[in-house]
Amino acid sequence: MKFKYIKLNPFQLLVLVFLFFIILGTMLLKLPFSTTNSISWIDAFFTATSAMTVTGLAVVDTGTAYTIFGQSIILVLIQVGGLGIMSFAVLIFMMLGKKIGFKERVIVQQALNQTSLGGIIRLVRNLFIYSFTTEIIAMLILAIGWVPEYGWGKGMYYSLFHSISAFNNAGFSTWSDSLMGFVGDPLVNIVITFLFIVGGIGFTVLSDIWYKRSYKKLSLHSKLMLAGSLILNLLAMLVIFSLEYRNPNTLGTLHSLGDKLWASYFQAVTPRTAGFNTLDIGNLHEATITFMLLLMFIGAGSASTGGGIKLTTFLVIILSVSTFLRENNQVTIGNRAIKEKVIFKSLAILSISILLIFLGVFILNITETEPFLKILFEVISAFGTVGLSMGITGDLSNIGKIIIILIMFFGKLGPLTLAFSLAKPRQEKIRYPSEDILTG
Repeated sequence: MKFKYIKLNPFQLLVLVFLFFIILGTMLLKLPFSTTNSISWIDAFFTATSAMTVTGLAVVDTGTAYTIFGQSIILVLIQVGGLGIMSFAVLIFMMLGKKIGFKERVIVQQALNQTSLGGIIRLVRNLFIYSFTTEIIAMLILAIGWVPEYGWGKGMYYSLFHSISAFNNAGFSTWSDSLMGFVGDPLVNIVITFLFIVGGIGFTVLSDIWYKRSYKKLSLHSKLMLAGSLILNLLAMLVIFSLEYRNPNTLGTLHSLGDKLWASYFQAVTPRTAGFNTLDIGNLHEATITFMLLLMFIGAGSASTGGGIKLTTFLVIILSVSTFLRENNQVTIGNRAIKEKVIFKSLAILSISILLIFLGVFILNITETEPFLKILFEVISAFGTVGLSMGITGDLSNIGKIIIILIMFFGKLGPLTLAFSLAKPRQEKIRYPSEDILTG
């Protein structure tokens, strides 16, 4: 009897490996010594998916429902999910002195969303050196504030947990109110936001900065990410500060201008996939929530620990629309033309993302009794692997939890990875005559 081997493309293999780790994490979280009280399989599956996709949405309180062992499992899933499964596989191969083949390089290329195989192994090596060094330094800085308050054991553990969670844009916290207790703490605000901003910029940009050391020499992608992130973060801070300044349930409760500025800054940068909060999300004005929906949808940078459609995708779409309205034939920026393939890819990402969010919201509006805005916020938060919630995650039905699990999974892997894993590639051998179609 002959067995037929199923040939998988890199996208399909990536999906299966990711799913394997989620299932493994689920089984480990169901062990008796992982939780303080027994949790359901669906809750364990939800938590494992949320950790592996570095989302941060939680159906049970992480700090009280899980033991140190259970929290450690969550932390490992966050680290593996944030830096990439295949990146860890490459690291192990390098440590064992094994040769990394072409197929493995292609899979890593897809996992890190790179356009070229050139320098992919060097990028992975730098990724780990940079990530672990940053997390350790951040842990030691956080310990300066938390060890005197919580003691050596808890202080160091909290510092380690939050440095890994923040750098990987996971949003998991050992405190039930996230970081609301540190709303005006400069040390916590600076360190945590620094971690998820640099984690969300993308490893390609960080590597570019490290080797070129000059803004003028950076690639167009790196320049777009840095300039776009700065402008978007400043704009978001100004908008949130203006909208929430007199809200008696958010900034209005803070007495000093400094605390209000810290809170505005934190809430401005966290929606782009970080997931921590220093203000109660449920008490924000609807206008603020609506603005945050856009930030969550845009997300972080390509080849980063964050999610969303990605900032550069958003910028390419904006530039394409602007080019069309000006009746130009070529999308350009900074004396550089953007390739048609990049434009088509951006439009495909946008289209699939909107469809996925629509389906999620549509189904949850059938299965759940929560208001529309809360459901929309939850779905976009899951898609962007953000982790912020208006307080409905724990109240979702089992069907609702499964829908959010699927959205987190597809949101982390990316709309195109999902599409490519299902589609069969086909090269057109015939060029057909073109014809106009009425649109708009």
